[in-house]
Amino acid sequence: MKKVSIDPITRLEGHGKIEIFVDDNGEVANVYFQIPELRGFERFCVGRPVEELARITPRICGVCPEAHHMAAAKAIDACYGAEPTRTGKMLREILYNAFSAADHTTHFFVLAAPDFVVGPMADPAERNILGLIAKVGPEAGGKVIQMRAWSHELIEIIGGRSVHPVSTVPGGVSKPLSKEEAARVKEIADYQVEFAQFAIEIFNQVVLGNSEYVDLIMSDMYAHKTYYMGVVDENNKVNFYDGDIRVVDPDGKEFVKFAPDDYLQHITERVEPYSYLVYPYLTGVGWKGFVDGKDSGVYRAAPLARLNAADGMSTPLAQAEYERYFETLGGKPVHATLATHWARLVELLYAAERTQDLANDPDVTSTDIHSMPTGITGEGIGVVEAPRGTLYHHYKTDENGFVTACNLIVGTTNNNAAISMSLKKAAQGLIQPGGEISEGLLNEVEMAFRAYDPCFGCATHTLFGEMPLEVAVREQSTGEVLNTVRRFV
Repeated sequence: MKKVSIDPITRLEGHGKIEIFVDDNGEVANVYFQIPELRGFERFCVGRPVEELARITPRICGVCPEAHHMAAAKAIDACYGAEPTRTGKMLREILYNAFSAADHTTHFFVLAAPDFVVGPMADPAERNILGLIAKVGPEAGGKVIQMRAWSHELIEIIGGRSVHPVSTVPGGVSKPLSKEEAARVKEIADYQVEFAQFAIEIFNQVVLGNSEYVDLIMSDMYAHKTYYMGVVDENNKVNFYDGDIRVVDPDGKEFVKFAPDDYLQHITERVEPYSYLVYPYLTGVGWKGFVDGKDSGVYRAAPLARLNAADGMSTPLAQAEYERYFETLGGKPVHATLATHWARLVELLYAAERTQDLANDPDVTSTDIHSMPTGITGEGIGVVEAPRGTLYHHYKTDENGFVTACNLIVGTTNNNAAISMSLKKAAQGLIQPGGEISEGLLNEVEMAFRAYDPCFGCATHTLFGEMPLEVAVREQSTGEVLNTVRRFV
């Protein structure tokens, strides 16, 4: 048995490695996706005043702090029985959609696009953001930088900071939007819409215009028939901030639709001994292992899943792109994992349009920005759609509002089982008996997880009774491993 390691994995948030085991016939026997980091936020949030969690949990991640800030804010609202005012909710949603647009921009252009624009088999020294700019030109690179900068300026206007926002309070937000600030928000939203259309045009030319890339996206080695999850509004349209959770089966039929408060009736978390990750599955189907199909409770979240779970988009330009997406890819649902990149751009356009709509509402500058808490309810659940999947924050408190329990199902966590399955299937399809296992080929294996835009700074939460540990003793001058001691590894 031969072991091939991809360590570290590249172009993701967090740290991880992939270990591929190849048997004596040259075929892939198994693939293990291992995450060595642990954050532990669920433990050290206990004992804190619940209102502090909207400022503590964003520190889980510097890439998606707005997602944790907003899910925490909604859970805190519930703990205090404080329903946000219309303007308070609008300002939260503007911030959140600005963040979603910026995050999707980052993933597509910095983490994913080098595989398609520069090429999956290109020299790693060129297969990065600098190589991407060299291919598409400095003007396009300037657009990406401006999109990121302006989006974070918008986040700072409403959130108080461009990273780790602090603006929410129980029942709304802490600061109204001035007329001057509203004018700037509108200007930024207009640019975001323009940029989203530019990004889609790049995808049309570079990816859809290349038959080899289309064949790669649609190939069976990058496909899984799973259940799909996403938050939808009252019309079953995609909504990042508010709504019910809808799950469709591998045929695209609605399996269940439930309110966020009922998530524990529908999702069960399990652990595997070789990882700090938890692996959620649909309770109503059950755990059958790392397999797909209707009989397996494995589900997916993130852009591909959200588009599959919804009946459309609530903004016109995004709806048109949504329709073209499914028409081009053969109808609903789309099972092609790499099609997530296109779905991400559809969502980028939606987020920009939604920000534009909210920014033009006359109530956006109202000073009625929060309601007063009515007391301590003792429990609150907040759910938003993080770029990487449905994000659940669940807090319990004592009668004084101090946290007694905290559970987080992070966006990436929903996809943990599917990521493991995708890596194994890609490796089995790419690594052939007698064939060379090149760096480029291993990068194509990495593309299977990169489509999910995983964030393992966020998604590592399970904690054993004692910390698993691996210590390697090396010879100082040569680096040769002299001895290895393992505990629970």
